[in-house]
Amino acid sequence: MEFRSYQLEALRTDQVPSAGDGDIAASLVVPMLGLAGETGQLLSEYKKHLRDGEAHRLFKERVAEELGDLLWYVANVASKFDLNLDDIATRNLSKVQERWAAPSDEPLQFDQGFPESERFPRRIEVELTEVLVDGRPKVRVSMNGELLGSPLGDNAYDPDGYRFHDVFHLAYAAILGWSPNLRAFLKCKRKSNPLLDEVEDGGRARVLEEGVSALVFDYARVHGFLNGVTDIDYRLLRTIKSMTTHLEIGSCTISDWQRAILDGFAVWREVLRDKGGRVLGGRRHEHPSER
Repeated sequence: MEFRSYQLEALRTDQVPSAGDGDIAASLVVPMLGLAGETGQLLSEYKKHLRDGEAHRLFKERVAEELGDLLWYVANVASKFDLNLDDIATRNLSKVQERWAAPSDEPLQFDQGFPESERFPRRIEVELTEVLVDGRPKVRVSMNGELLGSPLGDNAYDPDGYRFHDVFHLAYAAILGWSPNLRAFLKCKRKSNPLLDEVEDGGRARVLEEGVSALVFDYARVHGFLNGVTDIDYRLLRTIKSMTTHLEIGSCTISDWQRAILDGFAVWREVLRDKGGRVLGGRRHEHPSER
């Protein structure tokens, strides 16, 4: 049976139907309470199973019954919000597949077809060196002996390592194929396409990338800087996805974002510990860093 067919059949047994838009609140009380009640019943059956083991012979039958009741209430709530259960199921599958799909083996080539001078190098080697400026630690970033930008500080009262955050831009470029900030530093903006250069490689995109880095850093700060973490909060990943969906990076999955963030922080923790190092960015199968 298809979800939509079940939903329509279940609606025929609704004892508290909605009389119209103004009546929906009253008609939702029963199915909403039903969802809570049946969830409690399901937990109760599981509690009996844990307590009684094989002696609880009707465990699977009871679980099936409670799940069926939950399905009825879910269908009823969907009907009262004029939602199609088939659409809900399809969207949910897309959501979980994007969340748990294996990350891409290679970054997307957003600059494919552009002149070589407007493409990310296939391999990037950057040197991070910590120095003291007026008694405060800062980081110099250089490539091929040439300084990239100005020395970076933490921009915080207490040093927290954000001065090494260019590592995150390298991770985004290596794993996602995207970093408007790194593109500007390496002077490989796609100027042959003025509109794309303005939208994808311009100032607003750069600010957005810095915003993502700061947002993730704040999350990481209260989660041990992601040391030992294998899964990032889904709401954070959805927020990042929403922030970037209008750009080319919107085609990357949430799973890709998680890998870029976790790999970036793995390297960040190393260079922070060693007060600098040589960071390599390139294909996923290459080592992410060398100290």
